[in-house]
Amino acid sequence: MTRVSRTAPLLAAIVALALAGCAAPAAGPGSTAEPQPTAAGGCAQVAVVVDFGPLDEPAIADCVAAGPATDILGEAGVTTEGTVDYGDQVVCRVNGQPSAEAEVTIEGQAPFVETCQTLSAVAYWALWVKSSPESEWEYAQEGVSTLELTDGQSVGLVYTPGTETVPPQD
Repeated sequence: MTRVSRTAPLLAAIVALALAGCAAPAAGPGSTAEPQPTAAGGCAQVAVVVDFGPLDEPAIADCVAAGPATDILGEAGVTTEGTVDYGDQVVCRVNGQPSAEAEVTIEGQAPFVETCQTLSAVAYWALWVKSSPESEWEYAQEGVSTLELTDGQSVGLVYTPGTETVPPQD
């Protein structure tokens, strides 16, 4: 299991913000074709993985048509909300989680309510990408609102508590 220090996600978020304005899309708009699994049961289009971690929500796994990440996530039934400070470049909520009304409890931390003002120091949504089914998960180098994915790639969101993060499990 790969673990990344707390510094890496913060640095990745800063790099993502810096690159967002100059990143060229990797592909054109997504198609409306039905998702196509491979003969082995994998995803021939874009695999979507969402892990809610300590938020006690069921994980999401889907296979959808390539295109902009926001469209891909929407096709998989995933909605995102950004932060006040960074907009859609930093994900604050996925499918309304963590709730704006309920306290989040992270082991070793005081309970808190997520305000979505900025990137939380206690827990956050990490955005991951895989360039091919055989590659390793990597932090996305841009935010969800500018990320484009092509067939064979994967996108993952993991609610990450504490000082270390683990990539999506696929």
